[in-house]
Amino acid sequence: MNRRKKYRFFVICCLALDLLAIMLLGYRYLDRKIPDEIQVSRGSGEQAEDVTEVLSAPLVTFEDAVTVSQDGGYILPCKLLGYIPFKEVKVTPVDDQEVYVSGSTIGIYMETDGVLVIDTGEIQDQNGEIKEPAKNIVRQGDYIVSFNGQKISTKRELISDIAELDGNAVTLEVSREGESIPVSVTPVKDTKGDYKLGIWVRDDTQGIGTLTYVDQNGNYGALGHGISDIDTAQLLNIRKGALYKAQIIAINKGTKGNPGELAGFIRYDDRNILGTIEVNSKNGIYGQFTQTAESGITLKKMPIAHKQEVKTGSAAILCSVDGQVKEYDAEIKRIDLNHEDTNKSFVIQITDEELLEATGGIVQGLSGSPVLQDGKVIGAVTHVFVQDSTSGYGIFIENMLRNTRKQVK
Repeated sequence: MNRRKKYRFFVICCLALDLLAIMLLGYRYLDRKIPDEIQVSRGSGEQAEDVTEVLSAPLVTFEDAVTVSQDGGYILPCKLLGYIPFKEVKVTPVDDQEVYVSGSTIGIYMETDGVLVIDTGEIQDQNGEIKEPAKNIVRQGDYIVSFNGQKISTKRELISDIAELDGNAVTLEVSREGESIPVSVTPVKDTKGDYKLGIWVRDDTQGIGTLTYVDQNGNYGALGHGISDIDTAQLLNIRKGALYKAQIIAINKGTKGNPGELAGFIRYDDRNILGTIEVNSKNGIYGQFTQTAESGITLKKMPIAHKQEVKTGSAAILCSVDGQVKEYDAEIKRIDLNHEDTNKSFVIQITDEELLEATGGIVQGLSGSPVLQDGKVIGAVTHVFVQDSTSGYGIFIENMLRNTRKQVK
């Protein structure tokens, strides 16, 4: 093959790769623009034609709806270029719903379901040798749920059991990625004569966040994202938890490359408990809101918007940075109706000068702040962009409410 033919072959390969990349990007764009499923208001009278108009996209055509349930649910098949099968959109009629939106700051306390292993460590034994008895046996992210056959729930119980060791191997039952696994660890006697397993552990966590809503039955949703362990970066499995009244005492303003935070004070007293924490999911924390009178929590009744109702443009958020919940101007910049990470479904930018002056935009502690548009709650703030503290991600309210319904069941 001469040089000219090689060059021609190279150019053709490059063009083919460019075309493939364009096709993949186009497919990804359309997949995010057209959701796998949507909800429509049961009493709105919306027909399949109305839904296809809302979901219209370049190169995509919709076929006739196929009824799949007696409650009016149906499937909308769609194709690319009129003949390439693309996906089927599930359409579910639901009753209109209102919730009590908040924006109030809350304190969070949760206890893990078992004792969380955050790392293994070295021990110097009585001979001066360095040992690591738990290495490659217990893993970071394991939850220790029993010690020699006895169930344990707290770090204190684990420490008490370790204090009674006599040098014999112990059997720990750990929960690892949903599977129960027995492991054996032989303790090491340290320079003080105490037996150690060489495991760093944690059994609780706490922080500051924002209450998003409370529904008609007293079920609440907050944060819009789950709480993960700071060391393992894994979503925490929780045994129980509680919401508390919280007070903002300082604001560390966000800047480019340095996300800010709300510094708060939580008084862990039963009189300050606002509710229970029963679920810690990737889409937020959920439980029962048990206190309303004299709780200092702002609640305002408001209808919810379905995700296909959300549009780019003017919006607002509810949050508290000075002890009072206020509405601040914002703008929806981008919408992904089918994002694989549901708590990154839209991009929001803070435009309110007062909030920008106070916080620099979105800061840690504002997660869960309700997002409003056209008189409805459309979702909640979930993340801040590290390189742009004025902007971040949000979650659709219907995705949070889906977690609430799971909790009720």
